[in-house]
Amino acid sequence: MPNHSRRDVMAAAVLGGAASLTSSTAVAQGPSMHQDMSYEDVRKLLNLEPNATCGYVRVTFVSPQRIAPGGLPEPFAAGRPMGSALYFMLTPEEPVKLHRIRNDQFYHYYLGDPIEVLMLMTDGSTQHHVVGPDLRAGQQVQLFIPGNTFHTARVAGSRRWFLGGSTEWPGVEPADVELGKMDELAAKYPSVAQQIRTYPLPAKG
Repeated sequence: MPNHSRRDVMAAAVLGGAASLTSSTAVAQGPSMHQDMSYEDVRKLLNLEPNATCGYVRVTFVSPQRIAPGGLPEPFAAGRPMGSALYFMLTPEEPVKLHRIRNDQFYHYYLGDPIEVLMLMTDGSTQHHVVGPDLRAGQQVQLFIPGNTFHTARVAGSRRWFLGGSTEWPGVEPADVELGKMDELAAKYPSVAQQIRTYPLPAKG
């Protein structure tokens, strides 16, 4: 191979390596970009709207395939979409209000602060979870919430906003959502009565 061809190959390799490094660096830096964003930036970019139960929401998917009437037991015997999904954003002023849905669901962490989730199980027990990115601290990036579980959640962190997702099966319809009565649930779950009363309120600090 002539010397100039060898030099050309070496130069191309160096440039290719530099481009690869630049690309890798950009990818590595990508997740930190949201640190400069406010909750209002994210809300507008994702077209999130105020919601009665979960801060700001946009439904992103409702399955076009439906389970026919009679294909599921009550309370879904009339039929439901096979699944559904949404974005939701919380702030200290807009937490997850005390509610339940009939459907099984997963919470997913995407960006921002973690959230503290209080779950009131149907067997009378309670569970506390933190949905967030710090796996070493025991936080979860996914949280399963069984159907008919009353729950509430609030932001815990300095950025003051959480962006996550919820996926549900079968898909949720308006009749599946029920707001909780705080006093009744506080009496039923006395060990977490204070949390039931304070979680839907802005967190301090």
